[in-house]
Amino acid sequence: MMDDRERAVVELWHRGHLSPGTIRNYLYWVRRFRTYCELRKLGEADRLSSMGVRRFTRAYDGPRLKGRQSAQGYCDAARNALHAWACALQALGVAVPTWRNSSPAMLPALIEEYCAYRRSHNGVANTTLLRDTDIARKFLLHLRRRRRPLEAAALADIDAFVQILSASISKGAVADACSSLRAFLRFLYSTERLATDLASGVIAPRFRASARPPRMLPWCDVRRILHSITRSEPPGKRDFAILLLLITYGMGAAEVLGLRIEDIDWQAAMLRVRRPKTNVRIELPLLPVVAKALSAYLRRERPPAKGTAFLFLRKNMPYMPMTSGAIRHRIRLYANRAGIAPDKMLGAHVFRHSHASRQVDAGVNLKVLSDILGHRSPSSTSVYVRVALRRLRGVGLPVPRQSR
Repeated sequence: MMDDRERAVVELWHRGHLSPGTIRNYLYWVRRFRTYCELRKLGEADRLSSMGVRRFTRAYDGPRLKGRQSAQGYCDAARNALHAWACALQALGVAVPTWRNSSPAMLPALIEEYCAYRRSHNGVANTTLLRDTDIARKFLLHLRRRRRPLEAAALADIDAFVQILSASISKGAVADACSSLRAFLRFLYSTERLATDLASGVIAPRFRASARPPRMLPWCDVRRILHSITRSEPPGKRDFAILLLLITYGMGAAEVLGLRIEDIDWQAAMLRVRRPKTNVRIELPLLPVVAKALSAYLRRERPPAKGTAFLFLRKNMPYMPMTSGAIRHRIRLYANRAGIAPDKMLGAHVFRHSHASRQVDAGVNLKVLSDILGHRSPSSTSVYVRVALRRLRGVGLPVPRQSR
């Protein structure tokens, strides 16, 4: 028989779309854990942490572990069940410890100073700053491996570092890394850690952003992927709404994942989107088909997550915001269902490119499209003209006949 606490938690699990079989398995481990705490006179809530559950699984010697070769699998199942129990108790207002104490990695003092310098002088976006600090770390590690003091860094060290990068990443990624390295070298020179400004000596590979058209899908394939989503089972309504936002507005994954419940203005039929790079907000019309998909997800499928206003959440506890990697995984799953071979380039940005090229094909003004996509430079949008083949065929001139 379930007590009042178990009944309240099971109700939350049901609302979170956990299957009856999963709930039964979770309850098995929860009751074993509660018995373990009771016999040892331990505080149940105090032990609901990653370390406390690990001690429980080491001490547990129940029937599911005796004579089993897969004891580690049962320990993992116990941890999953008790983690879901802890998340549910927290949602019910019960004070439980942090599941896993994860202190952020300490940055070296030099990198900390570099971050502060970039924020105060350049107004750099967070995503760019992460890339820049990563390249700065790698360059410092490169110097350490060569046993070269920072103040003695020379052009030969820079060339060797760029050559190492070129062996493992694409030309475009190397060009971005070289830009980050120049910024770090300018910082070192301006703070008098380097006697010479070495930034001008960073030679990046020749790379034209417009050398290759953006990856896109034919619109019939986009529709096939969208129709392959089964909306009768979770997380179908969530995934349908996400892909619809990517397809309809040409949003990026970060823009979709940054949406909050209050960003949907149902009365005014507007959708407020924040550009992650510039932190600028833009208002888009909430089209009826998008409003219907979002309403279905919010009413019937969004988990009962208190304390988070993000729109799109994970299906299972803990109800955390989704990641861009999760969106890419779901897109490839549905592409496979639709009979479209998913390659390594297939992700949220492919839908953004497909949307943009379709708009160009339909004759949309490039300045309007550039504002909707959030491009700072019109040249970023003009690249889609190259893949708008239907319009290009219409402007071809007839070949004059040569008179004899």
